[in-house]
Amino acid sequence: MDVNQRKQWNENHKKLTNMILKPSEHENSVDLFLSQHGLLHSSKISDSRAASLEDELLKDLLEESFRTYPVTAPDTRNSIVWHIWHITRIEDMTMNILVGGGNQILHSGHWANKLNVDYPHSGNEMTQIEIADLSENMDINALMEYRSAVGRKTREIVAQLSPGEFRKKVDAERIGILEEQKAVKNEASWLLDYWGNKTIAGLMLMPATRHLFLHLNKSIRIKQRIQKN
Repeated sequence: MDVNQRKQWNENHKKLTNMILKPSEHENSVDLFLSQHGLLHSSKISDSRAASLEDELLKDLLEESFRTYPVTAPDTRNSIVWHIWHITRIEDMTMNILVGGGNQILHSGHWANKLNVDYPHSGNEMTQIEIADLSENMDINALMEYRSAVGRKTREIVAQLSPGEFRKKVDAERIGILEEQKAVKNEASWLLDYWGNKTIAGLMLMPATRHLFLHLNKSIRIKQRIQKN
């Protein structure tokens, strides 16, 4: 995605924000969401011919660059591994538990063992030692497979929602499930309160799209800084 394509993504996100709470625009909202979401995962999961933001990040990305921690950047010290893992975990728990009412892909697919790290939470408020451990030991191939599995399931969930459901508030019992599963660290409990005040539409507009867009762009800037020579 070049600069103009990023601008178009932002414009379409504004358009989605303006229409998603209107039941009469349900089908159009689903279509636009899937288009926006597809540009934030591997193009393979949406069968798109257009290169996605994830495709751009992974092109010529060295493993050393993927794992480098801490990084020298104005807005983050965290590795690209951490950023990808963080957005995947949050998409998994918000879409599969809070929206879909099912199980996290992390658990149903037994991904913890495959990823080679044991962090069941979102990554918020991690210590430097924890981030260094995750950055060094994460199985990168498994991480990208997990991310694709999460992305595909998000698309299934959204496609099955009915007109009017986007306006529903997040079920407090589902927030409780995330709390029981230790999906956020105790120091990051504010995140559960934040999600608990959202509608389904709000989760689609942030964790499942805007959040991915922000962190992928950040990761691309990290890659460019590290590999500029």
